[in-house]
Amino acid sequence: MQTNLINHVIGAIPLWNWLVEPLQYGFLVRAILVSAFVGIVCAVLSCYITLKGWSLMGDAVSHAVVPGVVVAYALNIPFAIGAFIFGFGATVAIGYVKSKTRLKEDAVIGVIFTGFFAFGLVLVTKIPSNVDLFHILFGNVLGISQADIIQTIIAGSLTLIIILLRRKDLLLFCFDPNHAKAIGLNTQLMYYTLLSVLALTIVTALQTAGIIMVVAMLVTPGSIAYLLTDRFDYMLIISAISSVLSCVMGTYVSYYFDVSTGGAIVVLMTILFILAMIFGPKYGIIAQQFTKGSLEDLNQIADIE
Repeated sequence: MQTNLINHVIGAIPLWNWLVEPLQYGFLVRAILVSAFVGIVCAVLSCYITLKGWSLMGDAVSHAVVPGVVVAYALNIPFAIGAFIFGFGATVAIGYVKSKTRLKEDAVIGVIFTGFFAFGLVLVTKIPSNVDLFHILFGNVLGISQADIIQTIIAGSLTLIIILLRRKDLLLFCFDPNHAKAIGLNTQLMYYTLLSVLALTIVTALQTAGIIMVVAMLVTPGSIAYLLTDRFDYMLIISAISSVLSCVMGTYVSYYFDVSTGGAIVVLMTILFILAMIFGPKYGIIAQQFTKGSLEDLNQIADIE
């Protein structure tokens, strides 16, 4: 009797109903769990990408995987294999062209990733396959298959394991590569390790956010955390919380409002970024204005004295 009364009271709460209703569907439960897992993976790497300033590199790799996905589906092999090969191949190509020409890195990245992306679009139109270009570009976590879930978990787990094993070396390489080289760290190895992890992370997030939105998942969580703390361990925690919250709530929003899941996730991340940018306790716009005003008052007092 008491249990029924409690259930009746809880059921009368609108927020509770809003949270529970989607969980009645298996495909939504899978989407929420996969999105949360992808959010953690992207959040961890996002901190390193933010420190390294590699947001454009993430954009390049995400676009470069398109031909790999098409070829993988055409050959009936896991799409993760094709995506990783082409994604990593693009980074090697960027490094080679940069070392052999006088072009700066941003120009090389722009040429390579647009070339790979265009090649992928050509393959989509010419190679018979069941590849849906819309799902490649914007993700399809609500319709993710069991095989794709397994690929996502494997790629994401490999990413987390590699970062965990080399976390200190990667942090030093991202924060101060010159110091890392001075103490004997193989920076070339760290460079390609970070690129490999970047490619794996993009493969992990492909089904959730798609190629267009995955860049935001790689950059925004770390940027949010970077505005809120100076300590890297706290940065990891804040990045993970903001990413998982956006992924889970973005899946809910996509269910209730019938919008793109990847788009909803990125919009929520962007809102969190704006809030951090404005209300951050130390680096937010309001805090900086207050600090600036306090310094001006102190200077005026000093001038009077």
